[in-house]
Formats: sequence, C-alpha cells, structure tokens
Amino acid sequence: MIVSSYNKEGVGDTLLLMLKNSEKEAQGFERKGNIARIFDAESNETVGYNFFNVSETMTIEGNGPVVLSEKDVELLNQALAESGFEETLTADNTPKFVVGHVKECVPHPDSDHLSITQTEIDNGEVVQIVCGASNIAEGQKVVVAKVGAIMPNGLVIWDGELRGEPSYGMICSARELELEDAPNEKGILVLPETAVTGEAFKG
Repeated sequence: MIVSSYNKEGVGDTLLLMLKNSEKEAQGFERKGNIARIFDAESNETVGYNFFNVSETMTIEGNGPVVLSEKDVELLNQALAESGFEETLTADNTPKFVVGHVKECVPHPDSDHLSITQTEIDNGEVVQIVCGASNIAEGQKVVVAKVGAIMPNGLVIWDGELRGEPSYGMICSARELELEDAPNEKGILVLPETAVTGEAFKG
C-alpha cells in the first residue's frame, strides 16, 4: 500500500510516501541523495519515503493526494536503486472508496454508541469496521474508505482499534465525503440497494 501526497507550495518539491502507520516518536531517518527513508526505530521496518526534488524524476500535477501509476512507481524504484536503497515499491491502483455491504452489525461490548460491523468490500472480502453512526444497520449498502484512503480533509485511513476492537477502514457519511447537498444530520450515507458491492464510489 502506498499513500502519497505532494504540496510544492507548503512542503517544497517533495513527494511524501507513507507505507504504514507509525508513531512519530518511534521513527528513524536515513537519507541517501535525494531520498530519505523513514523507518520504525525498533523493528527497522520501512514506513515511508520522502523523495526530494522529485520533479527531476517525474511530473506531478497539482497539490494534494497523488495517485501513482505503474510507470510512476517504476521511476521511483529506479531512483531508489540509484540512491542505494534495496527495497522496491509496488503500485496499487485499486479504488480506495468503494461500495460496501454491511453483512453483520452488533453493539460494541464496551461502548453505548459504537457498533461492530462485518462489511464486505469487494470480491467476497469481509473486514471488520467499528462505526459510531446511530443509523448503521445490517443489510445496508454504504461507502467504505478502505485502509490507505485519503479523506477530502486530508485524514489518512489506517487500520487500528476502537475501544479494544480492531477496525479496518471507515464507513463514511456524506459530510465526511464532502458531497454537495450533504445533510446536516449526522449519520452514514446509505446507498440504494442496487449499488454494486466492491465498485468504486464516485460521489
């Protein structure tokens, strides 16, 4: 999984790549040429890269989240190899916002407002997602932000835990998706029953 962003005005000509979630205080840094590797200080596992002066390697249009093509990833891997890094990146162009089907929804045992769902996201894959919306229910078609999605407000969706229960993604509201005419009321966006599970949500 690659989460990438670019903001030339705010950060400079630097492509930021996140491969895993990591606590900042536990990170180490290693720089070779125009590339810095960010790694978990305890395990030495790579959690991200910063590609400085990235316009010398590839062309990036605009600011914000960047969708890397296979050709882009190939160019970045060439840059990694030339700088002396042995790891390689793998392109992932699967949609990060998809139609989900809530197969099961039960109350969280340690919360009076959270629910634990088993939600199908595509090709029969079912993930556990903890949801705080009061209108969540079994059988609904919903919008799921998968792990690695970048929300319109810049929030990156990682796997984690809520009150001790694992959660792999987020079931979204219209307001969180910043859709036009989003209702003021809180609650997840419920899609028509005809929505196809696993298809990319276009908004």
